[in-house]
Amino acid sequence: MHAKWKHLSSEGSARLEMFEHISLMTLDSLQKCLFGFDSNCQESPSEYISAILELSSLIIKRSLQLFLFVDFLYYHTADGRRFRKACDLVHNFTDAVIRERRHTLSSQNHDEFLKSKTKSKTLDFIDVLLLAKDEHGKELSDEDIRAEADTFMFGGHDTTASALSWILYNLARHPEYQERCRQEVQELLRDREPEEIEWDDLAQLPFLTMCIKESLRLHSPVIDLLRRCTRDIVLPDGRVIPKGVLKVKGEGRSRWEASE
Repeated sequence: MHAKWKHLSSEGSARLEMFEHISLMTLDSLQKCLFGFDSNCQESPSEYISAILELSSLIIKRSLQLFLFVDFLYYHTADGRRFRKACDLVHNFTDAVIRERRHTLSSQNHDEFLKSKTKSKTLDFIDVLLLAKDEHGKELSDEDIRAEADTFMFGGHDTTASALSWILYNLARHPEYQERCRQEVQELLRDREPEEIEWDDLAQLPFLTMCIKESLRLHSPVIDLLRRCTRDIVLPDGRVIPKGVLKVKGEGRSRWEASE
């Protein structure tokens, strides 16, 4: 992404739609973190990434049309057919990765698999889920793993891209803070080769951290949190919150709503 921006600036471009570029970067990064897969979607089109973007757009569009909330009606529309096609493509991609990793894991024992992944620093989210077990020693099913991976992919790329865009916007509005952040990073990386920030370095960037948190406070990418009661909840005073009720929390307030 940075290379693309440098190229655009060298051509004399003064403006660009930042969110679009950052969104591709977060999708690229997520595929690497989740699947250990290099999508290169910032340089060339990716069928999987296109499906993710289309699904994200269709979900928002559907949420604004009440009569399309009924699956039977929605899947008979042109958008519904596009949604199912894109959904199948995304699921097939994730399923193929899971099958491949399970095959690799079955040819090695867990300790050897984990050791080889850790040594090469290629342990990704799918690997973590494949190795995970509950308190009874039961592993996650392929469907469980796919649901977790898809949740991170859909919930992570847009929100992260939005947050980063606003952070860069706010730093651009306050060049004095931008310069302090730059100096803090340069001081951290002084005399270091290669110049890469490691996980443990994040605690050494207090001012940059404050700027990020303040930007998230001003421009939160997620303003609502929804939780549905899966069973009746008896409060200390004896009142009951019935099963199916939806709790909506956001923008500094919280409320309960009845839901089917």
